Amino acid sequence: MKIATGWSTAPITAEAFDAAYKKLLVALGEAPSYMIVYASVEHSVDELLDALKHKAPDIPVHGGSSCLGVMSAEGFHQQDGVGLGLFGIYDPDGDYGVGIVPIHDNARAAGAKAIEAAIADAGRMGEPPDLVWLNSVPGSEEDVLLGIQDVLGENVPVAGGSVADNTVSGGWYQFTHNGTLTNAVLVTALYPSRETHLGFYSGYTPASKTGIATRAEGRTVFEIDGKPAASVYNQWTGGTIGDFLQGGNILMSTTLHPLGRVVGQVGQLPYYQLSHPEAVTQDGGIAFFSEIKTGDKLTLMRGSIDSLVLRAGRVAEFVLQRANLSKGKISGALIVYCAGCMLTVQEEMEYVAAEIRDALGEVPFLGVFTFGEQGCFIHGENRHGNLMISVVVFE
Repeated sequence: MKIATGWSTAPITAEAFDAAYKKLLVALGEAPSYMIVYASVEHSVDELLDALKHKAPDIPVHGGSSCLGVMSAEGFHQQDGVGLGLFGIYDPDGDYGVGIVPIHDNARAAGAKAIEAAIADAGRMGEPPDLVWLNSVPGSEEDVLLGIQDVLGENVPVAGGSVADNTVSGGWYQFTHNGTLTNAVLVTALYPSRETHLGFYSGYTPASKTGIATRAEGRTVFEIDGKPAASVYNQWTGGTIGDFLQGGNILMSTTLHPLGRVVGQVGQLPYYQLSHPEAVTQDGGIAFFSEIKTGDKLTLMRGSIDSLVLRAGRVAEFVLQRANLSKGKISGALIVYCAGCMLTVQEEMEYVAAEIRDALGEVPFLGVFTFGEQGCFIHGENRHGNLMISVVVFE
């Protein structure tokens, strides 16, 4: 197995794809068996499809939009909100199949149909893949994961993220060689000839504030410990959202203060799935980017610029340690890094890329910036969270 990446910040889509694909081919030495493409929404998806048809007509492609740009072992790649990156695998002994299905009004059914289509596209009917790479859209990721698990069970790891635009305005897209969609489940069923290893964590630590979601529905928590959720959260954070208690968007005010729920623990150390507060409702509730159920125990989490800069490299390092792999034993990696975290530490993103490079060694990786992250925790729990980091390493 060989892996290579290519990238460009050129504003003209055809020129950007051509430059990135040339870099990838030079590094790989031959056409890839499978390719992932991420681009900021400033790039025309129709022009991307035209470039793919002319330059890489026979390669299975999994494509989506990423906030601002991408990152690689060479750094953070965006210029005025424009960036594009490619991740290519040459693996003649492996199989890779792509499936894309519109969500319509049933995300769970779409998740099931998409993974079935991907397995069929790989030519491996009846065989569970080693890994599912997922790009859904913001809003129904929990149901998408359930649909995938309806087909595969709970033992196949899933990793990926929700496609994004630059302004949280719904301009995201997904695509394959067969066309483009904006509200779909896009998955790849990967059957690589070498093993994959995963990590899924955040750059946050628990604070001392905890409470029970005493009234919640979907992605809105109305009450914590029987009191309006926004008032409780504002008290916990020392007045962070004091100007929005009657309603309003709090996305940028809450990036360093998400709420967490314990998923499991390693020894005596718990690990958390995070939810990012998005808005205060007119009745004092809080809307999040992930589901919270009545009865869930919520913990205030704390992050910092330093923790968000350093954490991705530490997750990559943990994956290698857990797999007992040295840097020289891997061929490449995929990184999912929350767009909210990226926007918070944007001026430090070159350091984020450098930390990952130091952890992995001189191997290619591609990082995408998403509006929701899906990954597999250490004991095998596939989850959707916010402000998270997912790392997939290929031997």
